[in-house]
Amino acid sequence: MAIAAVGQLCSTASMTHNLIQCQVLIKKAVAAGAKALFLPEASDYIAPSAAETISLARSTENSTFVKGLQQSAAQHQLPINVGIHEPATGGKRVKNTLIWIDEKGEIVQRYQKLHLFDVEIKDGPVLRESNSVEPGNAVLPPFRTELGIVGLMICFDLRFPALSSRMRDLGAQILTYPSAFTVPTGKVHWETLLRARAIETQSYVIAAAQVGSHNEKRVSYGHSIIVDAWGKVVAEAGGVEEWKGEPEICVADIDIGVLEKVRREMPLHPRRDVVDVVEK
Repeated sequence: MAIAAVGQLCSTASMTHNLIQCQVLIKKAVAAGAKALFLPEASDYIAPSAAETISLARSTENSTFVKGLQQSAAQHQLPINVGIHEPATGGKRVKNTLIWIDEKGEIVQRYQKLHLFDVEIKDGPVLRESNSVEPGNAVLPPFRTELGIVGLMICFDLRFPALSSRMRDLGAQILTYPSAFTVPTGKVHWETLLRARAIETQSYVIAAAQVGSHNEKRVSYGHSIIVDAWGKVVAEAGGVEEWKGEPEICVADIDIGVLEKVRREMPLHPRRDVVDVVEK
């Protein structure tokens, strides 16, 4: 077994402020004996407008936020999974990416979010991620870590079970969904969707969440969570209602032996020979 730490913070448009918050989480993860820290989507910043989102984007080579996390990862020998923005070709949009920084401080994995969040909720938020974000076009194969084999996904990807099933097919044991969920959708869908993805893929699910008011336009739901391969919530942070303004972590043991037992005792063999056939 190995301990995973999932972090929760409220990112603003200040990358300096956000880096300080993440460094607090790193220290807490180290103190808890974690073998990896999972941070939310858009940990580097959340801006109040599409224009500012684009203007703030920096390459990883030029990002003081990313460089700071790389230094901390190497200092503490702690792998860090973190959601960031990167410039897209042409300068008119950004990439919503998830990077894995290893214990030496090197960026060794990078996933670009496939499914973008365009939503208009009556009497609720109106968000059009596609106005400022370029969608990815590839699945990142799962990779080995000290915790297990990790498959990276981001936030709105959670609503597409075919993607998590593909990750399971490729060997994933742990699925990530770092997020910045809205409060209305979080209240009714967040835990349900995360537990469903864990149950149907018989995998651990780790979902680091943004929490609180980022600016006058946007509030995130919180409830960072770890779900085991049986669908049981084994760690959970508080929500926006309980949030005191301080970054926090929750931790859980990742027991691949338990996962293997679940998969062995209830093997899932999808009838792809039937369900994947398109009738003409």
